[in-house]
Amino acid sequence: MDVRDIATLGPDERRALFERDSGVGDAGEVAREVVERVRTEGDVALREYAREFDDVEVGNLDVTDETERAYEELDEDLRDRIETAAANVREFHEAQLPEDWRTEFSPGRELGRRFRPIERVGAYVPGGGAAYPSSALMTVLPAKVAGVPHVAVCTPPAADLNQATLAALHVAGADAVYQSGGAQAVAALAYGTETVSAVEKVVGPGNRFVTAAKAAVRGDVAIDFLAGPSEVAVVADSSADPALVAAEMVAQAEHDPNAAVVAATDDPDLAEAICEACDAQAAERERADTVREALSNEASGVFCGRSMPEAVLFVEEYAAEHLAIHAEDDEALLERITNAGSVFLGPDTPVAAGDYASGTNHVLPTGGGARVTGGLSVETFLRSTTVQRLSHDALADLRDTVTGLARAEGLEAHAESVEKRFDDEE
Repeated sequence: MDVRDIATLGPDERRALFERDSGVGDAGEVAREVVERVRTEGDVALREYAREFDDVEVGNLDVTDETERAYEELDEDLRDRIETAAANVREFHEAQLPEDWRTEFSPGRELGRRFRPIERVGAYVPGGGAAYPSSALMTVLPAKVAGVPHVAVCTPPAADLNQATLAALHVAGADAVYQSGGAQAVAALAYGTETVSAVEKVVGPGNRFVTAAKAAVRGDVAIDFLAGPSEVAVVADSSADPALVAAEMVAQAEHDPNAAVVAATDDPDLAEAICEACDAQAAERERADTVREALSNEASGVFCGRSMPEAVLFVEEYAAEHLAIHAEDDEALLERITNAGSVFLGPDTPVAAGDYASGTNHVLPTGGGARVTGGLSVETFLRSTTVQRLSHDALADLRDTVTGLARAEGLEAHAESVEKRFDDEE
């Protein structure tokens, strides 16, 4: 890796850094074809895609009953770790639950808001060549804490389904679990099949085909957001340990060759040390080739500013999924940054802690999405409804305002719906 000066970045470099996409690319056309086939052929399509894409002959699509058995048979230490992570995730999300409220803002004018869960939610939990019990917890638990009555999960099929993932789904409280992966799973959740009941919202991370399928069904069903490859930005001052900064970058880089990993600082010596540490640590990782490719892609690098404010502005514009702050006064830097999916303060707060067990959610916006939205939360699964009650006198106070605005908009019936309340007084 080489250090680049923030001030000298050209238009093409800035575009690659700040206009990252979800990485869907040509997956969109394939995903749309898969979605349409599942929509029309149902379970038959799910089984044929399992054979074609996963090399698995699927018998029962519904594997809900296997989750409890997996939990009971799981290694006790791993089960305890899943339980600990689940407790922390549940506790954090319970703290997010909003309360219904009503307030009398003026005599006789009572307004409020109430919150109710979505009825049916679908979560995609990645699988295939890897196991993601953490994603099972992160997608299902917030929905159950929100009070969603039915949470269905799709996870890729396998000759032997991953027991840790199944156990985590049991701990999280999934109501239905189906073995189906990729774009076909998203379609099944969105439109339903003979086995899979349709839901009202689909959430969860996945590969580019999953993301493309979420884009294809959006509009017929709600989704959380379109997430691309993993991202981390580290902003560091001269007090930072370059080995720890590099460790954060390498950890995200091992996800995917397209992962976006950056560090920004105002200290040239630190910047050089981070580069050296990244190169050294990459060589030690099992997924060394993936790490090196991610570290060298156009959206990654180590960047040096002329001042700390310039470095902060860089990571603010980058709007990363994960933001780590390694600085003497990290709280002061945090106050100057608003665009980040999840923030990790201090040298002893690795991103991996949030990925698994600190309690925050790891399903987060990527590709600059943190500029406009947050990660998965209890609010993702709630609907808010406003409530109001007016006394006759309160309506009288609003009468001229409402009728005057309604008539200015040419909506006479709106005005008359108010005036009718005063017919007996004329």
